[in-house]
Formats: sequence, C-alpha cells, structure tokens
Amino acid sequence: MAETTITPEHDQRLAKGARSRASIARRAADLASVEGLTGLSIGRLATDLGISKSGIATLFGTKEALQVAAVKSAREAFIERVIAPAMTEPRGLIRLRAIVDRWFEHIIDPTFPGGCFRVATIAEFDSKPGPVRDVIAEDHADWLGFLAKQISYAQDEGRCTGRNPDAIAFELDALISAANTARQMGDTDGVTTARTIVDALLA
Repeated sequence: MAETTITPEHDQRLAKGARSRASIARRAADLASVEGLTGLSIGRLATDLGISKSGIATLFGTKEALQVAAVKSAREAFIERVIAPAMTEPRGLIRLRAIVDRWFEHIIDPTFPGGCFRVATIAEFDSKPGPVRDVIAEDHADWLGFLAKQISYAQDEGRCTGRNPDAIAFELDALISAANTARQMGDTDGVTTARTIVDALLA
C-alpha cells in the first residue's frame, strides 16, 4: 500500500474545515437557544453565515449531526465562561462560590440570545429518544457530577455539610434553571429569590 503524504496544503484545508465547523456550530447554538434544536434550519444558517446550504451539508452530513454539534458548542461556551475561570480559584467553598457566581452571570447576562442553552434543550428533548437527547443527557449528567465533586470539596472544609453532594447539586441546578426561566420571562424578582436560596444552601 502506498504511503499517504500529508502536505501543508492538506493540513490547512483540515484546519479551515475545523474552523468552519466550529463557526457554524456556534451560530447553530445561538439560533437553537431561541428557536429550539428542532427548528434549526440549514437554510437559515446558510443565509445568516453567507455560505451555501451544500457547504453546511458537506461539513455535517445531516441535521441531526448539526444539532449534536450545536449542543457540543454550547457546552464548550459554558465551560469557557463558567467553569474554566472558576477553576483558577482554590479548591473548596471559594471555588464553588466562584462557579455559582459565574453561573448566575451566565443567566443574567446570557451567553446565548435565548438564555441558558442547557435549560432550553433539556426541556425540548427530555422525551425525544435519539442521539441528540443522548448528548444532552450526557452533558447534564457530567455537569451535575462535576458540581457534586466541587460540593464535596467544600464539605471537606466543613461547609455545606449534612447533605449528600448529589442532592445539593440537583437543588442548585434546579434553582438556577428556574432563575433562567424567570429571567427570560422578565421576572427579575425570581432571579433574586433564587440567589437568596442558593446563598443559604452554600452557607
């Protein structure tokens, strides 16, 4: 079998393709946060980005693959805005509070035009089996597991004690998801109420 030579031009095409996929997936996440993943249209994306529908189809193959890519892009944006900066803080309550603070910022000043992408897509796909639901469910489980671990570190310092970390993580997720819904409905009091309850949980 003849050896395949990878040329610089080939590498450049791969890099350009990866950048194009990332750009399209991020715009897909923006649109899906407002219109839902089900309403995601390759034609609308093509118009917004000034590229051909066939170009998007070539990069993703199917609408389902585009939906999955949008979910993964939203996950990366959440990690970049909420998790990564907080991880510079010392492990324990300080880091946990930093995560929660940035999480509320993500709700109050949304990363996506339709608010929290995770909240919107869980509600949309919770009863729709398939690859898209699977990747949404995996992301949510990963997030709750990560959050529970950070809570356990705070408990090692004698904070947030007397409760199972998984239960506290579930409550935090439910409260801040409710804050997102309140914010999207224009209810600023709901956000304040959620913040007060969360602060009490972390006392």
